[in-house]
Amino acid sequence: MTIRVLLADDQALLRSAFRVLVDSEPDMEVVGEASDGAEAVRLAKEQQADVVLMDIRMPGTDGLAATRMISADPDLADVRVVILTTFEVDDYVVQSLRAGASGFLGKGSEPEELLNAIRIAAGGQALLSPAATTGLIARFLATEDPDDDRDPGRGERLDALTVREREVLVLVAGGHSNDEIAERLEVSPLTVKTHVNRAMAKLGARDRAQLVVTAYESGLVRPRVE
Repeated sequence: MTIRVLLADDQALLRSAFRVLVDSEPDMEVVGEASDGAEAVRLAKEQQADVVLMDIRMPGTDGLAATRMISADPDLADVRVVILTTFEVDDYVVQSLRAGASGFLGKGSEPEELLNAIRIAAGGQALLSPAATTGLIARFLATEDPDDDRDPGRGERLDALTVREREVLVLVAGGHSNDEIAERLEVSPLTVKTHVNRAMAKLGARDRAQLVVTAYESGLVRPRVE
């Protein structure tokens, strides 16, 4: 199955370079290019994109706003966004994940890293490793103002989880893989995957990275301050 990729960047030269790279792979193709966020949202729907490589800083509607729009649109529920930017700082990472992105990658990454990121996102997985995501979110939330714009209903939504689903969520937020969680709980990896998927559905999380954000923002897991 061919992965349909949309490129969203205001620099035409970069889009051209990404197009050559992506189109060189037998399992993926570029289905469109956008120079701003609004165009990216429109093309994602028109071209039925699987993955959007989204720059953060673009004129007009920026990448974060466009990612939020894609995440909020039921017709784009299967679209995965990978934020691709030169600004590799922690607050951008967390803002991207909160907006609904499946991952975050620097423009200085190697070509194979970019191609791998597309495949990972298309498969519905979080691009950042669970451990890396946990560390970034923990450092960010540890310095946040408690009176910020977090959704107070997230804590209440945890009530919908079973005891086992909560247990699995804590371990996901702790940076553990499905295999590691399965070993700890003495169940099969498939059972863990089922619990993770059910937790995602109940919490409205698009992928594993979103689960980690929810675990911290709801207070289920507390960041450790070094």
